[in-house]
Amino acid sequence: MRFAGSTLKPRSAGREFDVGSADTDRSGNRRRAVRRGRPASGRSAPQDTSETPDAPSAVASAKGFQPEPVMRPRQQVEAQLREAILSGTFKRGERFPSEAKLAEQFRVSRATIREALRALVSAGLISTVPGASGGSFVTYLDHHKLGELVSERLNNTLELGSIRYDEVAEFRNLLEVPTARLAAEHRTAAHLRQLHDVIEREKNTTVDDPGIPNFNAEFHSILAEASGNRLVATFVAALHRVAHPLGFIATSEEVGRNAVLHHIAIVSAIKAKDPDLAAKRMVEHLEYLREHAATAE
Repeated sequence: MRFAGSTLKPRSAGREFDVGSADTDRSGNRRRAVRRGRPASGRSAPQDTSETPDAPSAVASAKGFQPEPVMRPRQQVEAQLREAILSGTFKRGERFPSEAKLAEQFRVSRATIREALRALVSAGLISTVPGASGGSFVTYLDHHKLGELVSERLNNTLELGSIRYDEVAEFRNLLEVPTARLAAEHRTAAHLRQLHDVIEREKNTTVDDPGIPNFNAEFHSILAEASGNRLVATFVAALHRVAHPLGFIATSEEVGRNAVLHHIAIVSAIKAKDPDLAAKRMVEHLEYLREHAATAE
């Protein structure tokens, strides 16, 4: 299968993959095979039923063969395009051929191509840009991009009411304590500088600053990056973007001051590479925020 200078290995040797006509051709071949198997009189030929019917199924069972579902044209197109991205046939930032060109190569309608492209956009593998110079471009999928996708889906789920904010907060808190422990073990000097920078900004702001929840989210996201576990970093950052804990607290000067002091204590334990103390300081911080959230309610 050829895509505008990139070559995708065809499904069957010797011809391009043909989504639109594959099923019809196969059905036609089967019908012709049945007609060739009938005697001239039109009556079915007698069969020996003593062994033949059971033999193929017995062999299939012994070999572990299983029938596979036949994919719809859209699914076949999506599967090949996905494979082309993940295998590196299409590089980061590279533009896909036009819908018309893809439809011609796959021998399907443009509507089918659009369905497949929408599925790839939802998966975060491509992005679409409108306009004459636009098109579908391969995106770079790393743990940061994954975090953005998680945030988007989670926010939509919250808006629909399928889950509650307090459930998100509980899940976030489950991650925060082991994150602090891991950060104490794996942090670098760069992480410490970033954490100190956030704390300095927190110390120089006021309680009515609308940026306070963002400072807090940034602080915890850096901690998660310092954990050395990119999946932890992905979920902690996503959860803080969606449900800012300080956004649900009636922040007074005292609460703001104590929250900053807690951050300083957490960083001090992480700097000392003391996992137990870092976990303890994080528990104290979360308990303090939980108490004031309950008071605000």
